[in-house]
Amino acid sequence: MSILTVKNLSHGFGDRAIFEDVSFRLLKGEHVALIGANGEGKSTFMNIITGNLAPDEGKVEWANKIKVGYLDQHSVLTKGRTIREVLRDAFKELFDLEKEMLQLTDKMADASPEELEVMLEKLGVIQDELEHRNFYLIDTKVEEIAGGLGLKGIGLDKDVTDLSGGQRTKVLLAKLLLENPDILLLDEPTNYLDEEHIEWLKKFLQNYENAFILISHDIPFMNSVINIIYHMENRTITRYVGDYENFQRQYEANKKQLEAAYERQQQEINRLEDFIARNKARVATTNMAKSRQKVLDKMEKIELPSEKPKPVFKFKEARTSGKLIFKTDNLVIGYDEPLTKPLSLTMERGQKIALVGANGLGKTTLLKSLIGEIKPISGEVEKGDYQNIGYFIQEEKEANYSTCIEEVWKEFPVFTQYEVRSALAKCGLTTKHIESKIVVLSGGEQAKVRLCKLINKETNILILDEPTNHLDVDAKDELKRALQEYRGSILLVCHEPEFYRDVVTDVWNCEEWTTKII
Repeated sequence: MSILTVKNLSHGFGDRAIFEDVSFRLLKGEHVALIGANGEGKSTFMNIITGNLAPDEGKVEWANKIKVGYLDQHSVLTKGRTIREVLRDAFKELFDLEKEMLQLTDKMADASPEELEVMLEKLGVIQDELEHRNFYLIDTKVEEIAGGLGLKGIGLDKDVTDLSGGQRTKVLLAKLLLENPDILLLDEPTNYLDEEHIEWLKKFLQNYENAFILISHDIPFMNSVINIIYHMENRTITRYVGDYENFQRQYEANKKQLEAAYERQQQEINRLEDFIARNKARVATTNMAKSRQKVLDKMEKIELPSEKPKPVFKFKEARTSGKLIFKTDNLVIGYDEPLTKPLSLTMERGQKIALVGANGLGKTTLLKSLIGEIKPISGEVEKGDYQNIGYFIQEEKEANYSTCIEEVWKEFPVFTQYEVRSALAKCGLTTKHIESKIVVLSGGEQAKVRLCKLINKETNILILDEPTNHLDVDAKDELKRALQEYRGSILLVCHEPEFYRDVVTDVWNCEEWTTKII
């Protein structure tokens, strides 16, 4: 049974086409991954099928009575509501039924025998419905999902507006899973999950009976939960059955077949054009030349997909720093309340350290405290000499209406326009991306602009806060290679062991320092 059918979809932004005449079908129970390079339109596709964005052309048709659940990381959570209350909202329909049942029981005392009979019948129907849908196990289910995603450690009675960005995303994801929709739409759900909770989500999705569409650049995670891949490339979507390795094999085989067919056709075109050129002027052979020209005109030309620029990252290195990078003396970090015990940490030149641990423990706060962006609650940070720090932030807080060129030029005013364009192109951005405003770019493309500013600054210390979030596979692999090659010191927050394991010399687990229960 088809849950979702997309027919002849076309869409673009300005003169930049994202899709051209795309069709897509989702069947009941399919576990689908949407993959493709940054900027190919994965999130745009999600916004179109959920109705948040109208396509330029084409139809989106959902089957009747299909319940769709979409993880929208920009949803607003209301101040004054607890995590538990938000999660119980997943069962609002059932709580409304319970309310109706209680109102009925209140009215029974004053009802006539005839009215009472009708009320009792209705009451029985409601009670059967509540029992059938496990209403009386709701709190158990809430506790189970909250525990799996690490929310119980935060405290289910905590105000949702006091949570970090990652914790809010966990709340939204937990609510979505509790709703148990006919189809889940998940746009990079692992970006704000730590390793333990990624593993829990993996098991949940493996056992999920309904359909889901997943966008993820975390290949091991994605590979373990999906059975269908839709690959987005050059404004089209192609369906592959199986996991990511199977997709790669089929994709390469299809690519070689297309290239071979293209070569054969080019040879045929050259042969026909040569014959036409030699024979069109001679009376005896002019009709033969015209016949060949008709064959050439009717030929459906094979086009090879344009090659996407692959990023090349090379960090510019400043003079060597002093031996000491930083040393903390009883450092306590936080905002209104402490996030850690007193910390006495030392980092020396040449160390490459990964900070790991659950969301909300203060990894980003520690980075900002070390570089002096926020004041610690108590304690001191001693920094060494000759430090040239490059800091990569997780996300832009506000919409950026500068073009990519303007953004990089502000950072490097001595660059020529050619040098700015060249620097952005080396990060895997096309001319259309480079001339676009940052606000219309995908998360991965925005990250590449921030990386462009970072790699062109001379540094000897890199402070990187979740640099792999949103990056496609090629960009992630290239960033790993560049960080391995970098001779300076690195302090890195990352939730992907496959990425940081081959880069760092040390791993610091922030769960050992936290004041929170986890």
